[in-house]
Amino acid sequence: MAHQVTVKGQVTIPKRVREYLGIRPGSGVEFEVGPQGDVVLRKAGRAGKDARPRSRFAALRGTRKSGLSTDEIMNLLRGYDEDARDPGFKNRKK
Repeated sequence: MAHQVTVKGQVTIPKRVREYLGIRPGSGVEFEVGPQGDVVLRKAGRAGKDARPRSRFAALRGTRKSGLSTDEIMNLLRGYDEDARDPGFKNRKK
């Protein structure tokens, strides 16, 4: 079974091969060139047995480092200030 290589050097791994090797989106693969020039495709091992592939959203997640509470951040985004006497506004603890 022959497959076309794209301009970027990519080839689609046939579904039955992916299923046989247990390759899913996010899985790693390894290529090994044998002594006679044949190439072997393997599913790459993971660091831990129960390790899960990183979520595509993981890179978008961040951490709050401003020292402000969620209410304070929302009030800033809404344009409230301390003097507005907004019942949801909490003074920042120093």
